Amino acid sequence: MTSTAPSTAPPPTAPPRKARTVTRPGDRIFAGMSTGSGVLLLVVMAAIAVFLTVRAVHAIAKDHGNFLTTFEWNAALTPPKFGVAVLAYGTAVSSIIAMVIAVPIAVGIALFITHYAPRKVGGAIAFVVDLLAAVPSIIYGLWGALFLVPHLSGLNLWLDKYFGWTVIFDKSDPNSSPRSLFTVGILLAIMILPIITNVSREVIRQVPRMHQEAALALGATRWEVIRMSVLPFARSGIISASMLGLGRALGETMAVATVLSANSELSAHLLDIGGGTFSQNIVAKFGEATDFGRDALIASGLVLFVITLVVNGAARVIIARRKEYSGANA
Repeated sequence: MTSTAPSTAPPPTAPPRKARTVTRPGDRIFAGMSTGSGVLLLVVMAAIAVFLTVRAVHAIAKDHGNFLTTFEWNAALTPPKFGVAVLAYGTAVSSIIAMVIAVPIAVGIALFITHYAPRKVGGAIAFVVDLLAAVPSIIYGLWGALFLVPHLSGLNLWLDKYFGWTVIFDKSDPNSSPRSLFTVGILLAIMILPIITNVSREVIRQVPRMHQEAALALGATRWEVIRMSVLPFARSGIISASMLGLGRALGETMAVATVLSANSELSAHLLDIGGGTFSQNIVAKFGEATDFGRDALIASGLVLFVITLVVNGAARVIIARRKEYSGANA
């Protein structure tokens, strides 16, 4: 008679219960506040756009000239006349000069602080950069008018002598004061340098240490590590830092108004007196303008508002296209 062995199969187990997601009151409050802040920001931006558009349309309807060249609505009241093309040109040129000078220097300072300088030296330089970022605009303007302008005469004459053939650096009057768009661009470069440096430094510090150590293990030099591991990872952050600096350069008012001798002429000679920017023109003419004159100045502010939105939108597109190659998602 054969005996059957008892079954040793384990008893069936119940399916695991799904863990409950408990949302704490603090999380709900924080999420609501974050959403509300984002919506409030959109509302404020829309309100600004509506205000500028309404006042701009009111001024353009009264215009008897050309909004791009000479904006005028009543010659008997001698209103502040301007051409949006002149102001856009001056704003763009001074900002481009500032970016060309400031961005390479700022990135170089950030790399020196994070990868080359000893800890104490890097900390001291970072502290000085932070102090420069906290200096008010009017202080930069006074320094530019009292120190920078008198000391740029020699540089202007040198550029005129050796690079005057480019037309850009051709100085019509060698004895004229260097209160030009070129001087404004140098001053703006000094002003935006701390902003770009600080943000770039923090972005570079976020580069994974393993990426750099792997490159060093393969025999790369310090510069090759920076070129192949650091800069590709930090490219998007450096672009964002540059856009922050560009935003300040586009909208800077008091420093530009203190240094620039503005006029309504559109000239390719960057070393000649003249030119103008949107913000400088608004602050210079707003006090003496009539009601329609203020609307016209607000119309120029609308153009600056649109330019700023376009620049920031283009920067976001560039960052989005470069994100997959930056190494940030690795």
